[in-house]
Amino acid sequence: MMNILEIIDTTIGSYAPDFELPGIDQQVHHLSRYLDKFQGVGVIFMCNRCPYVKLYLNRLKNIQLEFASMDFTLIGINGNNFQLKSMESLANMKAFAGEHALNFPYLWDSTQDVTRSFGARKIPMAFLIDRNGVIRYKGQIDDRPHNPNSVSKYYFKNAISSMLRGDKIQLQETETVGTSLIWRN
Repeated sequence: MMNILEIIDTTIGSYAPDFELPGIDQQVHHLSRYLDKFQGVGVIFMCNRCPYVKLYLNRLKNIQLEFASMDFTLIGINGNNFQLKSMESLANMKAFAGEHALNFPYLWDSTQDVTRSFGARKIPMAFLIDRNGVIRYKGQIDDRPHNPNSVSKYYFKNAISSMLRGDKIQLQETETVGTSLIWRN
C-alpha cells in the first residue's frame, strides 16, 4: 500500500513558508530573522546521504563565498526521514557539516513540515527568497550535477545575481534533478 502525501507546491511570486528550526549549532533559526538581515536567502533542501548533494557541496560553498559580501546567505535544510535513515539524525548532520566544512547554516526539519510546505520533492532543491519573503527562483542549482567543469547554465547563481542587482530573473523555475525525498508515514 502506497501512502499519498499532500505536498504544497509553492509558486514563484508567493511567500516562502516561515520556519523555526534547530541548527547543528544548537540554535533555533527563523527565516524571518534571516530576511531582516539579508537581501536574499537561498534555501537548499539537502541531506547527508544523497550522492547529488555530495556532487554539489563545493559549488554551494562557493556560492556562499561569492555572495556573502552582498547580503546573501545560503541555508541548508535536511528534511529527509531520519527514522528510516538514521544517517539523517542531527548528530550525523553535525558530523557531515564538519567533515565537509560547510560554510552556511544546516538546519534539521525532523517533522518534515517545512520541507513539505516548501514543496521540495528532490534533494538538492534550491529556493531563492528575496528580502520580502517572496520566492523568486526554485529548482536545480545548475545543468551539470555530475561535471562541475562543464556547467553551461548556472540557474541558481544567475538568479541570485539578477535578484541582488534588482534585475528580472530570466529563468525562475527549473526541474530538479536529484534523489527523491524519503517521507515519513
